[in-house]
Amino acid sequence: MKYFLIALSFFFITACTHQPDLKGFDATSFKQDRGGCAGQRIKQINWLKANKMELLGTTSNNMEDILGKPDIQQLADRNQEYYIYFLEPGPHCNQKESQAKSIAFRFSAMGIATEVTFQAGVPL
Repeated sequence: MKYFLIALSFFFITACTHQPDLKGFDATSFKQDRGGCAGQRIKQINWLKANKMELLGTTSNNMEDILGKPDIQQLADRNQEYYIYFLEPGPHCNQKESQAKSIAFRFSAMGIATEVTFQAGVPL
């Protein structure tokens, strides 16, 4: 019985994921503007900055549902990973290294967003 309760507790903890409030965010245009090359993502930078804390705690799967496939996905140490989305057009639109504005989400080994950063290009 003890092991059953531990397993059940673990299930409920992992099953309850954070669903951010996306009111005012145009997820469809964000997803369609792959790499920020069409100039639609940069229009949403103020919403992203204002709601940065709302996105923390979101799983990597939910983040992909919200923002689409990341432009760059990097693995970090200890099974952590980064999802990077370019927010403005840059040389990356022509398959070159870029310093265009981007947003990066760091996910823990459990797949939970633990950090949101805005930077020029790709971190690390």
